[in-house]
Amino acid sequence: MDLPRAGSPEREALAAKGNAAIAAGQVGAVILAGGMATRFGGVVKAGVDAVEGLSFLEAKVKDIGAAAARAGGTVPLYPMTSFATHDEVVRLGEKAATDRTPITCFSQGISLRMDEEGELFRTEDGSVSPYAPGHGDLPSALRRAGVLDSFLEAGGRILFMSNVDNLTATLDPAVIGAHIEGGKPMTAEMAPKYPGDKGGAPAFVDGDLQIVEAFRFPEDFDQDSIPVFNTNTLVFDAERLREPFPFDFFAVRKTVEGKTAIQFERLVGQISAFMPCTFLKVRREGPDARFQPVKDPAELERRTDEIVTALKARGIL
Repeated sequence: MDLPRAGSPEREALAAKGNAAIAAGQVGAVILAGGMATRFGGVVKAGVDAVEGLSFLEAKVKDIGAAAARAGGTVPLYPMTSFATHDEVVRLGEKAATDRTPITCFSQGISLRMDEEGELFRTEDGSVSPYAPGHGDLPSALRRAGVLDSFLEAGGRILFMSNVDNLTATLDPAVIGAHIEGGKPMTAEMAPKYPGDKGGAPAFVDGDLQIVEAFRFPEDFDQDSIPVFNTNTLVFDAERLREPFPFDFFAVRKTVEGKTAIQFERLVGQISAFMPCTFLKVRREGPDARFQPVKDPAELERRTDEIVTALKARGIL
């Protein structure tokens, strides 16, 4: 399903549906702000100065607050943190919260790295090595923290999820409208794939269309033959996140203090294997871009102009 171009009657019709849901208090937002705080020199990314004096988290809050104000509603914001980012994101959230965007942080899980022999990985001083085991923790972390129950009991129905470092994944009411119109419990934004891009992509597995991570495809499969890939911007019917999804844990090798460590991670996109999903094709460039991720300082410098262009076009900056 293509997201209609901005300003078109089709886009406005979807936005009207989304704005009605926001005005009715049915929409909440989740921001993935966990991980290990390593790519910006040990500084928590949510607090990094991103665009025009705003941190990543502040820019997200400003966007969500603007969407709530336009619709005449309130959108609660739920950053998912990790043990490495929680205290700082809570501090930032307390400063950034508004009446339109109350903020409640909750933490993903914690696990321990192993060595290649299957024993606990230990650092030079003999300590164990903890890590955050991936954004697949989202459903269980929402339930464990009581956030999901609170949202549903307050009349919430739809949760919009995006990465803290993808500032152009804004809370567009048309995306919420597309989710409602799609009639499925999950919607996943897909961006055009450029040659060499790596990431999950929609593929049929035993007849079911779902997000399949790049490393799960057969080695001889041409991944560039799939013209879109997953942006990790997702929309959920919140009630369905009560389910205990049987996620796979995937082994990931990391170098820690010069040694190989193994950690097991879960990926939130795998929810598409357990419930029907609408795949929404969005733009990657220009004022309507919705996929400009920033993984490190060099990428922030390279993408700043494009991000600013998109956010100014939406009245966020």
